[in-house]
Amino acid sequence: MTNTEAHTGGCLCGGVRYRIRGALRGVIACHCSQCRRSSGHYAAMTSAPSTDITLTASASLRWYRSSDAAERGFCNVCGGNLFWKLAGRDDMSITGGTLDVPTGIAVEQHIFVADKSDYYTIDDGLPKEQQW
Repeated sequence: MTNTEAHTGGCLCGGVRYRIRGALRGVIACHCSQCRRSSGHYAAMTSAPSTDITLTASASLRWYRSSDAAERGFCNVCGGNLFWKLAGRDDMSITGGTLDVPTGIAVEQHIFVADKSDYYTIDDGLPKEQQW
């Protein structure tokens, strides 16, 4: 993907919409307990530099500090899990399922597999990290 391409996405109700200019990182599937609890399964996240992300609708966007180091952006109307950002970092993670298709990206690895729940297996052959 070239840096001239753009992606758009948003939550279920449309209260939060965004535009990303430039390339996206491949999707990382995070199986940590916080991602599982905030998404209902594991979180599949891509990322981009924060400066490349523009909110085109954000009236219902709320931020929740989920740890001392990170916060999560969600829609307070439909509950859509949209963003994750680490304090002091210049990039932001975007939930892959909120991107409009075609995305042009794919899952490239799994992280925090030591924390995954017991009701599913990870057998897609992609790299797996016990932690981050």
